Amino acid sequence: MAKVVRKSFALDDPELQKKHPGDRPDGVFLKDVDAMHIFMGLIQGKRTENEAFISERIDLTNMNRYIEEKNLSEDEFKYTLFHIIVTAGLKTFVLRPKLNRFFANKKLYQRRELTAAFVVKKRFHDESEEGLAVIKADVDDTSETIHEKLRCHIYPVKKGHGDKTSDAMNILNTLPPFILKIVAAVLRFLAERGRVPKSLIASDPSWSSIFLTNLGSIKLKAGYHHLANWGTNSAFIVVGEKKMRPVFNDDGSFEMRDTLDIGFTLDERIADGYYFSKSVRLLKTLLENPWLLDRPLKEEIEY
Repeated sequence: MAKVVRKSFALDDPELQKKHPGDRPDGVFLKDVDAMHIFMGLIQGKRTENEAFISERIDLTNMNRYIEEKNLSEDEFKYTLFHIIVTAGLKTFVLRPKLNRFFANKKLYQRRELTAAFVVKKRFHDESEEGLAVIKADVDDTSETIHEKLRCHIYPVKKGHGDKTSDAMNILNTLPPFILKIVAAVLRFLAERGRVPKSLIASDPSWSSIFLTNLGSIKLKAGYHHLANWGTNSAFIVVGEKKMRPVFNDDGSFEMRDTLDIGFTLDERIADGYYFSKSVRLLKTLLENPWLLDRPLKEEIEY
């Protein structure tokens, strides 16, 4: 039998769903990875010790037109910049599968699923609660199917239900402090081995492929946001506020255009700088040419 080289898997690769020694329920153990990345995982064991931050500015000229066209036939749940960014992020992760890796217990894994997670503010008010939402992507998804998934997840959270993680945390919060400390220690132990009950983390962004936050919706600029040692999330995307800024042409002239700043925090152990650079370039291409998102996530594009 031929040896399976387990370096990285496309999301629709059947090998990704097979079980082998060393695997976790949520990830395939990657054995044939370059020594440097394995060694980094051994000596720099925490995700927060391996953060790389990248920022990018997006010209929104095409995206504004794309959203306007989409909303001509959408009355109930309007398309927004955030919806398009979620879709572009997911397509980037499908076409750049190393981004969908994570380190746990000093080992590198390829995630079996592709998910995008975000916080939903139930109302724009100081006292309003926040909910958590996670959507799962398939390789055949398009901007329209992702938009429908977002609608199905955002509406329930805004109405006060559908957020299983917050419900679980509310129950744990009723326990006596010493019991809560024991529970937390057990959960950390289980988390390293991928054995936390799925009911507790079903909508926890810290276990997602991509954790996004839309700071522009609350009038804040994009900037750095840390990763977390809890969970497996290796990529955080911060979306800033839309703003008119000068966009320079090759000849040095410029035009004032609607722009958006985006910040990325990545676990640098999951890939190298060149891979990250190409991945960011792909995401920028998708956001500035959003009609590409009408095609399935798995469909390759030039960038």
